Amino acid sequence: MVIDTAFVLAAGKGTRMAPLTDTVPKPLVCLHGRPLLDYVFDHLRNAGVSKAVVNSFHHADVLHEYLGAIGRPDIMISHEEKLLETGGGLKNTAPLLGADPFFMINGDAYWEDGIAGNALSRLADGFDPQQMDILMLLIPVKNMVLTQGVGDYDWFENGQAVRRKDQLGTHMFTGIRVVNPAIFSYMESGVYSFLEQMDEAEAKGRLFAIEHDGVWHHISTPEDVGMVEKTLV
Repeated sequence: MVIDTAFVLAAGKGTRMAPLTDTVPKPLVCLHGRPLLDYVFDHLRNAGVSKAVVNSFHHADVLHEYLGAIGRPDIMISHEEKLLETGGGLKNTAPLLGADPFFMINGDAYWEDGIAGNALSRLADGFDPQQMDILMLLIPVKNMVLTQGVGDYDWFENGQAVRRKDQLGTHMFTGIRVVNPAIFSYMESGVYSFLEQMDEAEAKGRLFAIEHDGVWHHISTPEDVGMVEKTLV
C-alpha cells in the first residue's frame, strides 16, 4: 500500500517539557539544533508522503510561523480554538485527510530507522484495511535504555496487540501509526483521547502492530532532551 497523507499532532501543551514549552509548542522544542518537527517531516518525505495536516493550539502563532517559514505547500493547518485532545483533534481534521489510510504521528516523535528499513514504509507495507483499523509501531521496552520505557502493550506473533493498563507489557507505543479512515464513521466530535479508538479497535480484533528495530526515544522532559542530544553527532 502507498500512503501519501499524514496527520501530525502538534496541539498539546507539553506541560512536562516546561520551561522549554513556555514559549513554543512541544514539537518545536529543539533537539541537536533542530525542532523535533523537522525530524518528523524528514521521515515523511523519505517515505514518499506528499501531504501533511498539522493541528495547532498551544502557541499556535509560533507553530504557524514555523510552518510558513519552511515553505511547504503540501502542509495544511487544522487550528483548534480549544484543545480537542488526540481523538477530537483527529475528528476535526477528517475533512482534510481524504478517504485513504493515513499516518498519524505525534509531533514530538523522534526515531531512527533500523536494519529492517524505513519504519513508515514498513507500516504502509504491512497495513491491510480489510482486517485492520490501526497498525501501530511498537518498540520493545527492553530496548529503551536511554529514556524511560513504559509497557503500554503486549505484542503477539500474529501481529495483534493488547493494551496493558498496568503498563507492564513487553512493548511501548511510539506515537506512530497507520489509521483506517473507516473509523471516522463512528468517531464523534468533542474533546477526547484517541486511545478510545485504539481500545475499540483492539476489542474488535482490528488493532495490530509491527516492531521497530531502530532507535526511538521517549522525549517528555528537558532532561530527556539533554540525554538524547549527547548521543547525536
